Amino acid sequence: QVQLAESGGGSVQAGGSLSVSCAASGFSDRTYSVGWFRQAPGQERENVACIDAFSGTKYTDSVKGRFSISRDNAKTTLYLQMNSLKPEDTAMYYCAATNNGYFACPSRTSDYKYWGQGTQVTVSS
Repeated sequence: QVQLAESGGGSVQAGGSLSVSCAASGFSDRTYSVGWFRQAPGQERENVACIDAFSGTKYTDSVKGRFSISRDNAKTTLYLQMNSLKPEDTAMYYCAATNNGYFACPSRTSDYKYWGQGTQVTVSS
């Protein structure tokens, strides 16, 4: 059974940094993509970044140059380093995964099968 567990997050002032992690278990191999999504109150869940089995990455325009996604395949852990945080980055952050082989990581919420419970990130001005 696949399980994803986020950790990290918290509160920080604008301009600060935070990191969140996602521990993945239950996958039979490493041919899966993982992504970070976020959802603010009253808004739709959006993809922030994703990484495929080859460690190819994608970022939404609003976080390019500020966020960095990585994965440690040996430990099956996904990381999201967030720098220069802005109040508009405030949201619940979720990690997600999908068994898509060696294809590029998808960006749509509907493309991901497995989800974590989420961790809150709050950025104050």
